[in-house]
Amino acid sequence: MPQTSPQAINAQTSTPEMANYWMPFTANKQFKANPRILTHAKGMYYTDDHGQAILDGTAGLWCCNAGHGRQEISEAVSKQITQMDYAPSFQVSHHLPFELANRIAELAPAGLDKVFFTNSGSESVDTALKMALCYHRANGQPTRTRFIGRELGYHGVGFGGISVGGIGNNRKTFHGQLLQGVDHLPHTLDIHNNAFSRGLPKHGIEKAEILEQLVTLHGAENIAAVIVEPMSGSAGVILPPDGYLKRLREITQKHGILLIFDEVITGFGRLGSAFASDFWQVTPDIITTAKAINNGAIPMGAVIVSNSLHDTCMQGPDNMIEFFHGYTYSGHPVAAASALATLNIYQQENLFQRAKDLSQYFEDAVHSLKGLPNIIDIRNIGLVAGIQFSPSDKGAGKRGYDIFDRCFRQGTLIRATGDILALSPPLIVEKSQIDDMVNSLTDAIHAVG
Repeated sequence: MPQTSPQAINAQTSTPEMANYWMPFTANKQFKANPRILTHAKGMYYTDDHGQAILDGTAGLWCCNAGHGRQEISEAVSKQITQMDYAPSFQVSHHLPFELANRIAELAPAGLDKVFFTNSGSESVDTALKMALCYHRANGQPTRTRFIGRELGYHGVGFGGISVGGIGNNRKTFHGQLLQGVDHLPHTLDIHNNAFSRGLPKHGIEKAEILEQLVTLHGAENIAAVIVEPMSGSAGVILPPDGYLKRLREITQKHGILLIFDEVITGFGRLGSAFASDFWQVTPDIITTAKAINNGAIPMGAVIVSNSLHDTCMQGPDNMIEFFHGYTYSGHPVAAASALATLNIYQQENLFQRAKDLSQYFEDAVHSLKGLPNIIDIRNIGLVAGIQFSPSDKGAGKRGYDIFDRCFRQGTLIRATGDILALSPPLIVEKSQIDDMVNSLTDAIHAVG
């Protein structure tokens, strides 16, 4: 095994103990030269390793909608891990996933009552794609194997997810091994016509009509599903034009194509309703979730499925496995306990309505940044916003990263995707904390230029 010299370690890290962790979606050398380390979290704040409070403007990573350090969740986890730490989910089970599935079905749009548990958004997406294939085969249409994704879409990092996803950097290294039979709709970002829109952009519904062209090109009889994020989060808060999602639903229903909404980010209150499907009053056939399902406490995800899709797949002899798919940790007892405690918090504190009530104040606050140096667009919906900058002459992404880093050093956590900054605070945020986030951004934008 090759040995790393002390000199090499010092060149790559600020301390030798950081050498062995290969960080995800991170410029490792850059980070380890000047790390940002979090040590505690409570309410709306992290604490870093210098003892500085860091206002969480991102709900962790779109996860912690109920804020941090919730005693109800930690107590549920402690109780469950003491009672039963793990139970297999193949041919054996326990009560909690059944209870949790019932609770999720109560929140989901009408007709979507069946729930399959996963451990992440990536797994939820790959599961949903498999479910679509299972459905069409069981429905006597096995030629329906093609998927339609969308440019700038993010659907996790499984090979299925990056195949239907449309972010170039996620795809290009693995392009030779991606799923065959995938096409993409155009993205809906149109700064020329929609810059500084408040809420849904007015222009761009015609981009949904490209789906009709793809149906003509490939044949409806060969298309299994269309998968989109109702709001593209990871690509920089890209919103659907007014009427766009409804039109996608009309076209998919017309041609017998399944519609999958990836709600890993929008699920559980981000837009002021349980799901973006409710917010836009468009019901897909499948919803993928993760992140806020249990406030980010333990890895968990879920796929919520229409009753008709589920029932179609439930064919064959009683002793036959209907869907050859699953994960060792599907419906994990400790994860399920944390999710049930989280759903209780959402309900008892009426957090979805709270997000809705705060959305106008949040919108006004983020749009107050208009006119600051190099901002070319601000877009928002619910409690999420994207602020886009023109690239620096030092390279794309440099300005966004520098603002992100300066905000962190001054005590505010935001998210940077290239030259786009995102805000998505926990739903417990106070108006004064929204002001603090915007003030921190203002100072950093002026400092970075």
